[in-house]
Amino acid sequence: MKKMNRKILSVAAVLGAIAIVLGAFGAHSLKKVLEPDMLATFETGVKYQMYHALFLLFIGTTSLVSDKTKKTILSLVVVGVLFFSFSIYFLACNDLFSFDFKKIGFITPIGGLLLISAWIILLLNLIKRKG
Repeated sequence: MKKMNRKILSVAAVLGAIAIVLGAFGAHSLKKVLEPDMLATFETGVKYQMYHALFLLFIGTTSLVSDKTKKTILSLVVVGVLFFSFSIYFLACNDLFSFDFKKIGFITPIGGLLLISAWIILLLNLIKRKG
């Protein structure tokens, strides 16, 4: 297995495991302290993190894109998940902290754009692929 694929699959496994832990934490512990709409917001972050862990599993196992493209997609997904999902986690739990995470809420849509960009890069590479 190529080193790049192993790295991508490892990151996918970590993101997936963290998504499961956070999903369980939300369902069992946060359910008691968050309003239902904030719990739903938290769950949105978990879903998108898991979607992108699965996306990376595909990227790490496909031969349809080059290693250079895989590296770009990996970077976009990691930063995108950190900005998108993790900002959502903190925004959903904002009332539990003394720091007002609404001040950093502007990074959520940036993270979303990075995630969308990763998918578009995959699409463009598949379109231009010969054979």
